[in-house]
Amino acid sequence: MSLNEPSSRTLPANSKPISFTSSHTSVKKVADGVATEGYINIQDLSIVFGKGKNSFVAVERISLEIPPGQFVCLVGPSGCGKSTVLSAIAGFVAPTYGTIQVDGRVVRKPAGERGMVFQQPSLFPWKTVLGNVAHGPLMSGKSKVESHRLAREFLQMVGLANFADSYPATLSGGMQQRVAIARALANFPRVLLMDEPFGALDAQTRIMMQENLLKLWEELRTTVVFVTHDIDEAIFLGDRVVIMSANPGCILADLPICLSQPRNPEVLIEPAFANLKKDCFELIRRESLLAFEQQSRRSSKIQRHR
Repeated sequence: MSLNEPSSRTLPANSKPISFTSSHTSVKKVADGVATEGYINIQDLSIVFGKGKNSFVAVERISLEIPPGQFVCLVGPSGCGKSTVLSAIAGFVAPTYGTIQVDGRVVRKPAGERGMVFQQPSLFPWKTVLGNVAHGPLMSGKSKVESHRLAREFLQMVGLANFADSYPATLSGGMQQRVAIARALANFPRVLLMDEPFGALDAQTRIMMQENLLKLWEELRTTVVFVTHDIDEAIFLGDRVVIMSANPGCILADLPICLSQPRNPEVLIEPAFANLKKDCFELIRRESLLAFEQQSRRSSKIQRHR
């Protein structure tokens, strides 16, 4: 797939946990099956924390273009700046140098057009599932009736319509994360940012969530930037896998994922999948060793100055 080509992937028809229908009339549509919003343009992004001798370069001169509707996975060793890049796109962290634009507008602060899903669901425990999902629309000025209608619609899409009146503490981890995804999507974001959202789930639940996310993505065609440490997850989900280097984080490789479609679990045993995994593993292992050496040197330096 070309870097500038909008995503046109079709997703597995045999994924059963969630049923999607065309009845979601209020959900943002795409033109002729191609997304028209959510173009991300990152140019020469550098992020430095602290000042003077205590400064720390987290991200260094990253440039990345993501066309509308594409699913891009960021992988790399721990501490390479993946989550920092995601936070900068969200508007939580300001660039030290460079710019981030979404659909031609410079990102300066958080906004509803950029939804964020974290590793932990971060739901409001005192609100029902319905109340959690309706929170964004209510804050944007929609009426309670309209907000609840939207919330029920998105809960239907993630297969939790029957749990609208439940509280987060009564749900499993996977169900809570589905609520978090519905809450993010209820603001109709142009971009969905996901920071290891399935990292805390068991293996079986994670696989189910990956398949369900792909079906939801196909329904809405929202641009997705997905951070993960799991190479298999990145290759299975992504149109592209962007590998970041050890600190300071920069782009080491940008790999198009040209696997068979529709994308289903059988792709995991295809030779092409194994080859991609091998390439990613070798790059990330090399960078992880480098990151470990950097951390060891930094620790030794701190000990000497005590």
